[in-house]
This record gives sequence, C-alpha cells and structure tokens, in this order.
Amino acid sequence: MLHVFHHADYMAPAPERGTFRFDKYYLVMEELRGSAAAMTVHAPQPMPRDWLAQIHCPDYVDSVLSANVPYEKERRIGFPVTPHIASRVQHTNGGTWGAAILARQTGYAANSAAGSHHALHDTGAGYCVFNDLAVAANRLIAEGDAQRILIVDLDVHQGDGTASLLAGRSDVFTLSVHAEKNFPVRKARSSLDIGLPDNLGDDAYMTELQRILPPIFDDFAPDMILYQAGVDPHMDDRLGRLALSDNGLETRDRLVVRMARQRGLPIASALGGGYGKDQQVVAARHARSMLAMADENMKWNE
Repeated sequence: MLHVFHHADYMAPAPERGTFRFDKYYLVMEELRGSAAAMTVHAPQPMPRDWLAQIHCPDYVDSVLSANVPYEKERRIGFPVTPHIASRVQHTNGGTWGAAILARQTGYAANSAAGSHHALHDTGAGYCVFNDLAVAANRLIAEGDAQRILIVDLDVHQGDGTASLLAGRSDVFTLSVHAEKNFPVRKARSSLDIGLPDNLGDDAYMTELQRILPPIFDDFAPDMILYQAGVDPHMDDRLGRLALSDNGLETRDRLVVRMARQRGLPIASALGGGYGKDQQVVAARHARSMLAMADENMKWNE
C-alpha cells in the first residue's frame, strides 16, 4: 500500500516568467493511478504561517502568503509568486509534514511534491519557495513527534537551503549526496556533504551510499528519516550531471527505505527534482520511485 499526500493546488498554471512547469505533479498522480499498486491518497493541511515563520524570516513568509514577493526574489525562485503559488507552497509543506506523521503508523509515506531544499531563510531559490524539509523537521521535533531526525538528500543538487537553515542543530543531521560541479555554485555546509564526480554510474554510486549511510544511522541514531528522493541523478536528466539508470534509482530508493525500516524507523519522502523535455517520462521516474519505496516498506511490515 502506497500512502501519498497530494492536493489539487500542487498543480499551478504555467508561470508568466521563467521556465518551470508544474504539470509533472499532475502526471505523477496519473502514473500512480495507472499502476496496479494499492494506493491511498491523503489531502494535506496547509502549513500554518507560524510554523513557516519559525524557519523562514517572518517578513518573507508574509510576502509569500500575500503574493507580494519582490521581483528580485521571484527571479531567484524562478517564477512569480501568485496567490495560487502561495496556497500551493503551504500545502506542499503540509504534505511533507503529514507524510512524516503518517509514516509513524505505516512505516513509509510519500509527498507527491516538495523536497524544496534550496529555499533559504529570507528568500526562495532554485524553484523552491519554502523549505518543507526544514519546516517539517522543526515542527516534528517541537511537537514531540520526533527527537532526532536524519534528512537524507539524494537530489543531484546540493541541499544548500536545508543545510543553512538547520546548521548548528544537534537534533537534525543533514546529509547531501550530489554532483559536486552542479548548482548551486556556492555550497553550504551540511552535517555531511558528499560531492560526486560527473557521470558517476549505478555501481559506484551505490558503493558510496553503502559506505556512508550505515555509520550515520548507527552514530547519529535518528528516530525518523526525511528523504529527498529527487530523480535528477538519472543519466537522461536535463539538469543532472550523474548517470544513474532506472534500475539504479530504484536500487537507491530501496536501500534508503530498507536501512530505515530494518531499524524500525519511519521514513517519509518528498518528490525532489527531475527535469526533461518529456514531462511524462520524468513523472514516470517519480512514480516508480514512490512505488519501489512502498514495496520495500511492505516487506518490513509483513
């Protein structure tokens, strides 16, 4: 059974400025519904303003929620912040938090959007408005739903926003495994950063994950995992520099879920990056990712 959070506002009209398109979020759900897998879709609640403002600058939060973001910040985000976008990002942040709460019961749950790891304290960046990973981690710990959270970010781009927003916290460990020469040019400092060389393939990538993940699980001893499951390490991704295959991505996702579940830890995933000319192809990668993780989780729930 795949438990996935989704909301109609995850889709948005094509922006007047910028190249980002939101249609993949609808297409991901089409792919999931077209599969033979059992699935329950959950509607997220919008993340309250006060929880957003505990991580982001309150003035920036208010400018987003009123759709009054300065042009220079919209340029850094990559699209205008409209009232629809304001509603969207409240719901996507609520989706990651909701998936984490549900995962405490089911072992694994997914958000069909978000993974917005470039959003910073007082601005968005790189198609990210609010940082759902940081916001969810902070709320989960503050409300007593977790004490120590491991954020595993396997997007092809470094999670610079997550790293900077959670820097110095002893109760959150941020891991970013990314292409070293990719965006952002100026990296932040995660708890652990692994910068990979261009064109790294399946075998070398998995060797690296198997080297670094077990010590983090054992030494940091998290009680919850938030997973940024971007599919942009794929060899055909338009903005990636790595060379994972479809099988490589599935092996990666199963490994992360397996390491969490064999330790009895709940894990929630956010969609993350994935870019290409054919949005249906990209959406299919995201759907396969979630279905593989749900299948792996089922093995540990039996």
